[in-house]
Amino acid sequence: KPLSDPAVLLKRATDIVLSGVGLLLLAPLFLLVSLAIVLDSRGPVIYRQARRGFNGEVFMIWKFRSMTVTESGFAMKQADANDSRVTTVGRFLRRTSIDELPQLVNVLLGQMSLVGPRPHAVSHDDELEQQMATYAHRQRIKPGITGWAQVNGFRGETKTMEQIEGRVVHDIFYIDNWSLFLDFWIL
Repeated sequence: KPLSDPAVLLKRATDIVLSGVGLLLLAPLFLLVSLAIVLDSRGPVIYRQARRGFNGEVFMIWKFRSMTVTESGFAMKQADANDSRVTTVGRFLRRTSIDELPQLVNVLLGQMSLVGPRPHAVSHDDELEQQMATYAHRQRIKPGITGWAQVNGFRGETKTMEQIEGRVVHDIFYIDNWSLFLDFWIL
């Protein structure tokens, strides 16, 4: 494992404190977003989708629903910039990344961390593991709500192999160079 036992405990303690505080402070925003989603389109406010986490273990990630469909993650089409499945409110949520905030619950449950490699849908993981030998190394630590790849411009849809490789290289750099300071810098 890339992190020592004390580092794992420090990272987990930080995740619990910050995600708990975040959920409390963001509760009014969660209510407003929920109301906007209900008024904008039919379907659940929160949906859960299968993702792979630490050691490839499948978990259900929480997100505010931003699309007219709620695909499971086992078989799905990646959303693109002009995807007709994205709702009016969903466009705003995705542009501002507010749709990701319910993942604070995943952090509290211990399935994710605040910072780490972004988890991809299971179907995308299966495909990318076939294309890149180093891809599975991303699962040596818990996935994060944000990560080194995202703050360096490798976020959103991945249309080219260069985008995928850039994301993986940044994720592995983060794993190999983890520190609490780096986590706070990313946040």
